[in-house]
Amino acid sequence: MILKIAGPGDVLGLGATLSDGPYEVTAETLEPCTIKAVRRNEFVKFLEGFGEVSQHAAQSLAREYSDAFQNARRLALSGSSTGRLAQLLLDWARTAACGKPELRFTMALTHDELASMAGTSRETVTRLLNQFEREGLIERRGATLVILKPSQLEAHVR
Repeated sequence: MILKIAGPGDVLGLGATLSDGPYEVTAETLEPCTIKAVRRNEFVKFLEGFGEVSQHAAQSLAREYSDAFQNARRLALSGSSTGRLAQLLLDWARTAACGKPELRFTMALTHDELASMAGTSRETVTRLLNQFEREGLIERRGATLVILKPSQLEAHVR
């Protein structure tokens, strides 16, 4: 199951590092990237020496918790595959928009990977994306997905 798509600057394993426990997930990249690893003891010393960094680490943990809660909520509370996929698309588009009015993002996942995140099957994802497009809710331009009618797509979530 795909739990999260990390972005530039995200810190992976912060909770495991601070609790001195194992990091219980694996990660793979969607495209070439640079990853920096920091040893636990060096990181803890860094936090001890710089209070502002510790505050940022706490904020990062809070965001991670909130994201995990939202993902669990999306999977558990939306009674339909349609609602789960619609919420996932809206969340990604809003994140990518960075406050801009147009809701657009690059779809870097396969339908199978989308299905994993939405708790459904690849066939259902393909059918729903086609349905959303026929209804004029979304538009696909190559790997770019544009949400044309966010409020109507949001109606599928409820």
